[in-house]
Amino acid sequence: MFEAVVTLCLVLGSADCREVLLPGYEAMDKAGCEVALVDRPPPEPGAFCRESPPGLGFEDVGAGVFLHRGEIAEPDAGNLGDVSNIAFIIGAQSVAVIDSGSAAWMGEAIWRAIRARTDLPVSHVILTHMHPDHVFGASVFAGAGAQVVAHAGLERALADRRENYMESLRTLIGAVPMIGTKAAQVVESTTEIDLGGRVLSLRAWPTAHTGNDLTAFDPTSGILFAGDLVFSEHTPALDGSLLGWLSVLDELKTLPAERVVPGHGGPLLDWPEGVDPLESYLNTLARDTRAAIAEGQRMGDAVTAIATSQAPHWQLFEAFNRRNATVAFSELEWE
Repeated sequence: MFEAVVTLCLVLGSADCREVLLPGYEAMDKAGCEVALVDRPPPEPGAFCRESPPGLGFEDVGAGVFLHRGEIAEPDAGNLGDVSNIAFIIGAQSVAVIDSGSAAWMGEAIWRAIRARTDLPVSHVILTHMHPDHVFGASVFAGAGAQVVAHAGLERALADRRENYMESLRTLIGAVPMIGTKAAQVVESTTEIDLGGRVLSLRAWPTAHTGNDLTAFDPTSGILFAGDLVFSEHTPALDGSLLGWLSVLDELKTLPAERVVPGHGGPLLDWPEGVDPLESYLNTLARDTRAAIAEGQRMGDAVTAIATSQAPHWQLFEAFNRRNATVAFSELEWE
C-alpha cells in the first residue's frame, strides 16, 4: 500500500520535520497514489507518495470491533502519547472511530490500521471526553470528511484548556511528534450513529469523570465503550465530581451491555463486574475523605493518606491519587 504525505517542519528550513499523512490517496502501488494526487490536488504543497508504514496495532475482538490498548503510563518521549484505549467499528456502509489518541501521528496510524482492513469511509469520530490523550488525533479524520461527535459540553471545555494541553504534550513527548496536531471542531451532537445496518447508541452523562463524558453502546457486539468513566489497572483520574461519578456508575450498570472497553487498561472487560475495582476505589476515596473532614484535618495533610489502602491494586498510584484526593476533599467538605 502507498500513501500521500507532505513534510512539515517546526520552522522553515529546520531539520525538525515530520512527514504528515494526507488521508484518502491510498493505492496499491506508487503510480496509483500519484495519479490520485494529480486528479485531486491537495491544498498542501509538496505532497508526494511513499510506501505506507504499519498502522497502529489493533486486536480483532469479533463482530467488526477492533481495539487498541494504550500503555498504562503517562505520556513521554518513549510512548509518544500512546496511553489510552482506542477502538473502531466497521458497519456495512462506514466506520466509526472511538477516541483518537494524543497527536496527529496517532490519528494517522489509526487510519492506516483501518485501511488495512476496509475501504469503507470513516464517517464518525466519537470523542468520549476532553482529555488530550483521547482527542488530538481526531483532526486527521475530520480532514478526510468524518464528523466529530462528542458531549455538547466538550467543545467549550476543550477550548478553555486546549493550549495548555498542547504545550504540555510538546514538553512530554517532544515537539516533532506533535507536528500537524490540532484540535478538531466538534460538528455534531447526536444520540445515534448508523454505520449501515449497525446503529451505535450514544449517551451524554452528568458531571462524573469530567463534565463532558460520553459513552457509545454497540448492540451488535454487546460492547459498551465507556471512555474514562471506567478505568482498569490505571489509577482513576478525577476531573469532575466524585459523587457524580458514583451516581453515573450506578446508572451505567443498568445498560444491557455484555462487555466494556475502559478508557485505560483492559481493553475488554466483562460487564458489569468489570467496574467493581473502580467502584471500590471511588467509594474508598469518598469514605476516607469524609473521615478526614470529620476529624478536622487540613487538606494538605489529609490528601497524603486518603485512599492509600488502594495503592496495591492500581498502577500510577503516586501520580494520580493525591490529585484525586484534593478534588474529593474540595467537593465533600461542602456537602
